Amino acid sequence: MNFRQESLRIGGELLHRERVIEVFNPYTEGCIGTVPKASVEDVRRAFALAHAYKPTLTRYQRYEILRRAADIVVARTEKISDLITAEAGLCKKDSRYEAGRVRDVLVFGANAALDDDGQIFSCDITPHGRARRVYTQRDPLLGVISAITPFNHPMNQVAHKVVPAIATNNRMVLKPSEKVPFSALLLADILYEAGLPPPMFQVVTGDPAEIADELLTNPHIDLVTFTGGAPIGKYIAGKIGYRRTVLELGGNDPLIVMDDADLDEATNLAVAGSYKNSGQRCTAVKRMIVQESVADRFVELLLEKSRRWQYGNPIEETVDMGTVIDEAAAKLFESRVKEAVKQGAQLLLGNERLGALYAPTVLDHVRPEMTVVKEETFGPVSPVIRFETLDQAIAIVNATAFGLSSGLCTNRLDVITRCVNELQVGSVNIREVPGYRLELTPFGGIKDSGLGYKEGVLEAMKSFTNLKTYSLPWPATA
Repeated sequence: MNFRQESLRIGGELLHRERVIEVFNPYTEGCIGTVPKASVEDVRRAFALAHAYKPTLTRYQRYEILRRAADIVVARTEKISDLITAEAGLCKKDSRYEAGRVRDVLVFGANAALDDDGQIFSCDITPHGRARRVYTQRDPLLGVISAITPFNHPMNQVAHKVVPAIATNNRMVLKPSEKVPFSALLLADILYEAGLPPPMFQVVTGDPAEIADELLTNPHIDLVTFTGGAPIGKYIAGKIGYRRTVLELGGNDPLIVMDDADLDEATNLAVAGSYKNSGQRCTAVKRMIVQESVADRFVELLLEKSRRWQYGNPIEETVDMGTVIDEAAAKLFESRVKEAVKQGAQLLLGNERLGALYAPTVLDHVRPEMTVVKEETFGPVSPVIRFETLDQAIAIVNATAFGLSSGLCTNRLDVITRCVNELQVGSVNIREVPGYRLELTPFGGIKDSGLGYKEGVLEAMKSFTNLKTYSLPWPATA
C-alpha cells in the first residue's frame, strides 16, 4: 500500500518538490509513501494566496459542499479506514469509527452553516432607551486561520479545524502531523471534489522545525488553532504576538469510581476509556480513582476485561487495539510503568512491548505523585489510585497541571453536584468515559489543557468569526 504524493498543492496549483518526508507504518515499520517537504517560501505563498482570495459562498453553498463531502466520506469509509490504519497504526475498529466521526463533523457543520447567527435587541427597555433595535452578525475573519493538528486522530482533528472554517466562509492553511499527513490530504481532496475552492483550504506538509514559526507569525494570520501537547501550546502562545489563539492541549483525565457504583459498568468504561484508539486521546482514562471499599473487586474485573482486549496487527478485523504512534512512544510508557513499579506500584498486567506495539497494562496501588499519573501518559495504561473519602478524590483530581475531562461512576446526586462544581476540568461525564461528547458540543479544558476556549463545531465557528453590531431606527410598538 503506497500513498505517495509528490506534488505540493498550493492554491489549487500542483508544485513539484524534490524534498520529501517519508511516512512509516507503525506496525510493519515499512515506508508507506512520501509527501512534499514544504519550505518556508511555500508556506508564505500558501498564506498569500489564501489572503488574496475572498470567499463568496452563500450559506446554502457551504451547506451543499459539506453535505456532499459527508456523503463521499460515507461512500469511501473503507478507503479512509485503511489509510488511517496504515499511517497511524490504529486498528480497523478505531479507524472506521473515526471515519464516522468525520462524517458527523461535516453534517453538523453543514447544518450550522444554515443557521442565522444574529441576535436582535430592542432598545426601548430602559427609561432612557430609544426607539431603535441593535442587531448582531458574525463575519469571517479578515485574515487567514493557521491550523496545526496532531497524530492521534489523523482525519477527525483536521475536520474539526476545517469544517467550522468552511461553515463561516473563512480561509485556512493547515499543517498536519508529519507522522500522519495522508489523512489530511485525503480530506482536502474530498472537500475539493465536493466543490470547495482550493484557496479556502490548503494543506502544507513539512518539518515543523523548519516551517512552524512561519505558521505562527506570518502577517496574514488572524488566528492560530492548535491541538497537541502543552509544551508546544505554550510555545505558540508566547510566539504569536497580538493574534487570537485556540489551544486544545493535553489531559490527565480521571475516572472516579465511588462505592455505590455499578462495578461492571465502571470497568467497562475503564477498559474502553483506556484502550480505545490505543489510549492515544487527550480525553482517554489516564487515572482510575477508586474508593478503597470497592477497589479490590474493581481491579479484579478490570484485569479480567483487560485480558480479553485483543491487540496486535491493526489490519486484522478481530483486533481491538493496534499500535501506538511509534516505538519511541511505546518505550516512554514502558519506562514510566517500570519507574512506578520501583516506587511501589503493582504491575498486574502488560507492560510488554514489541516495536510500537504495546500491551494493555494494569497498575494497582499507584500514588498520585508517580510520573505515570502526574504527567500525561498518552497510551494504553490503566493506573488505579485508591482513596477513602470524596474530599481525597477531588483533591487527587485537581492536583495535576491538567484540567480537561473527567468521568464519575455514582448514583448519588450529592456526589455528582460536588464533582460538577469542584473538579477543575472542562467537562464532567456521569456514568460515562471522560471523553464522551458529540462533535457538535463544546469541548476543551483549563489549566495546562487549554485557555478555557472551547472547540466543537459550534464553539469553533464562534472563535472563527468577528461579532459585529449595527442598529436601526425602530418605532416602539404598543
